[in-house]
Amino acid sequence: MITEQNYRSIGWTATRLARHVELALATIDLSTAQYRMLLQLAQGDEASTSLAKKLAVSAPSVTAVVDGFVNRGAIARTHSEEDRRRVSLALTPIGRALLAEDEAVVSARLEGIANELESKELVRTALGSLDLWAEALERSRSRRLALRENSVEVSPG
Repeated sequence: MITEQNYRSIGWTATRLARHVELALATIDLSTAQYRMLLQLAQGDEASTSLAKKLAVSAPSVTAVVDGFVNRGAIARTHSEEDRRRVSLALTPIGRALLAEDEAVVSARLEGIANELESKELVRTALGSLDLWAEALERSRSRRLALRENSVEVSPG
């Protein structure tokens, strides 16, 4: 019989890691959706519509989460000088501090799990593999964006 104790797959492991990230964030009253938004905004200012697309959620969902962060002083909304309808979202110093706290809590949880391994070398390998996954994910994202841009340039019209 297959049980959680003896079943292993990449998907199962990734799901379990995601659950531990979720549990770590819950200790500081933050959801994974909120965390993902802070991470995305840490890469630069965004418009709500493009942020919703990148996070694969609806625009009203983004608005609700942004409203909460604006009330906490973590995100600032600014109107474009050229087009007053365009609103840009950016992390404030409070938002950056919140993200740093989030990162510390998540890292501590995952490092604590990795420390269950038998040697420091295995711990380094386990944590280093997350860095490799981050690189692979970034390369995959860059390739998809390049393909999307190329298909727009090539398409007739």
